[in-house]
Amino acid sequence: MKKKYFLLFIVALLFSQINFSQSNSGIYFPISDAERNQKCSYFTNAFHQKPKEVRFSIVKEGNQLFLSTNDKNWFAAVFKNSGDGVAIDVVSKSIYDCNKDFEDSQIKGTLLQPVFAQQLLRGFKKSEKSGNFQTLVGSIPKELQNDELEFNILFLNNKALCRYQTIYNLESFPWDLLDMGVYLDSLTYKDKKITTTDKFVTKYKTLKFIIPFQKNKYEYVSEDIKPLYDSLKLTDFTIKKINIKAYSSIEGSLERNLELQEKRANSIIKSLQTFQQPNIITEISTSENWVEFLNDISKTNYKDFKELSKSEIKQKVVGNVSSDLEKYLKNHRKAVIILELEKKDKYKNMSKEKLVDTFNQLILNENIDEALVVQNSIFEKLKEENSPELLSKLTVPKQLKFMLILTKNTVFKYLLNVSYAKIVFDELKVLEKLDPKNYQIKYNLMVMKFFIWRYNWEEIKENDFKTEILDLKKFGIKQQLIDRMLVNFHIVKAEKNMKERKYEAKDDSVDFILETYNNFTLSNFDYVSLAQFLTFYANTEEAIDLLEDKVKEITIDEDLLFYYLNLTLIDDYTVASKNYRTIMLNAIEINKKRFCKLFDSSNDGGVTFQLLKNKYLKNTYCENCTKN
Repeated sequence: MKKKYFLLFIVALLFSQINFSQSNSGIYFPISDAERNQKCSYFTNAFHQKPKEVRFSIVKEGNQLFLSTNDKNWFAAVFKNSGDGVAIDVVSKSIYDCNKDFEDSQIKGTLLQPVFAQQLLRGFKKSEKSGNFQTLVGSIPKELQNDELEFNILFLNNKALCRYQTIYNLESFPWDLLDMGVYLDSLTYKDKKITTTDKFVTKYKTLKFIIPFQKNKYEYVSEDIKPLYDSLKLTDFTIKKINIKAYSSIEGSLERNLELQEKRANSIIKSLQTFQQPNIITEISTSENWVEFLNDISKTNYKDFKELSKSEIKQKVVGNVSSDLEKYLKNHRKAVIILELEKKDKYKNMSKEKLVDTFNQLILNENIDEALVVQNSIFEKLKEENSPELLSKLTVPKQLKFMLILTKNTVFKYLLNVSYAKIVFDELKVLEKLDPKNYQIKYNLMVMKFFIWRYNWEEIKENDFKTEILDLKKFGIKQQLIDRMLVNFHIVKAEKNMKERKYEAKDDSVDFILETYNNFTLSNFDYVSLAQFLTFYANTEEAIDLLEDKVKEITIDEDLLFYYLNLTLIDDYTVASKNYRTIMLNAIEINKKRFCKLFDSSNDGGVTFQLLKNKYLKNTYCENCTKN
């Protein structure tokens, strides 16, 4: 499982109402916009010109607070006067209690004594844990040490408050290259959910079906499930996993709806289990279909229902209203079934020693087709061991007629672990001499070269590498695959330019990616990876645009949906849009616990509880995330 990490982002809050000019901490608060503009002009310009790649946050270690940044030189250039510095506003979540009205003010919590330039800059030390530079800026007061807290930053120019910033936490996962696949029997991806139009039969595939249900019924109509049955009878695949998302229409009690959904899902599973033994791994999720309900009423006389709470809507969707809306509600009662299939393996129960003997005998007899089948069975054994050692026992002459088998033996090591990429590259170069026009070898070589270049395992000339990628077209590689590689080329290039602080060159790569990604099909994993890449390089608006259309689907990927929420929850304009509530309710139905955690402290894995100053978000949170 990929390790989760967090990116910290900054929200600047400008202030127009100032009630006092001098605090007991020595900070001067400008009493008007004009005065603030006069006193803060230098500081304001410095922040406007700050490279978007420069980041900072407050890190809590025990009860001590540290200002953390990836670029201490920027602070040294900006904090020139002895009165330049920072102060921390320690904010408690208790001020956003659901039973209280929130009163916004300039200082929300307890203001710590400021730390000025000389002490601030002298204190910067590199953190071994994060790699950033940190300097001490205060300690949490004793009376607040048991509270859920966040830490806002006041930036001071000559002791005058010029900028008040809230930090929020963007939940993320390590962004990676788009999965380019490698050629085995066919183009094979590490992400099994990526589909391919390749003429070869792939080892894994998925089937998706939607089965409707009648009101208050959990038995399905036989003709509705017939296409699913027909597919399973004709296929030579076994079911590895069943994922069922069961939906009820929103009218009626939640308890009754959940009961119906469970029964609907279990009736389908019971039927599918008749196709094979042992029991199939199953995942069931159940929810009321608020997403399609709110979408469907948008253009009806009931569109004002969208402004009501869920309980208020349920009270209104009864009697004649329920009957009038039935033409929509009947389509909301259904189960979405996703079957993960794996090609049947007739050698599955054979020991690995016997498989090796069988394979070697088939090679000796030059029965290549059957040897390929046995080879795939050996690969499945290797996955369990996560080691390529068994491959050394396969005896395959380095002859052209065995090229597919030789290539597969080599490339499979990479599928086991990317750390084998350099070894695989060297072995493929040897095979390339035997078959210099083999397009599969050419493609696989480029995939391996990406990792050699990215991790600096040996020197790669950037322009020559790009030319080699473009030349794949001469060998019959489709333009879609080449464009996907070129996007990865610029992902790595951006990463390298960022490390060297070549920000303009990095931006050129980001622009290329934005212009190119529509040229090929993206999986959900790709969407999230690209969005994280864009966000990492401070292109948040582009990341939002990338995900905008996807989040409207009821069967949206969970990580994709929550990544979108992380990006947009701080934008009051977006949150106020008519469609945003539908998106949030979808998230609540998919994973309420994860949705509610968004409003935890940014120091405890949330985005920020200060989102609750928005009345709309607070109402949604209090309706769904509190026991009251």
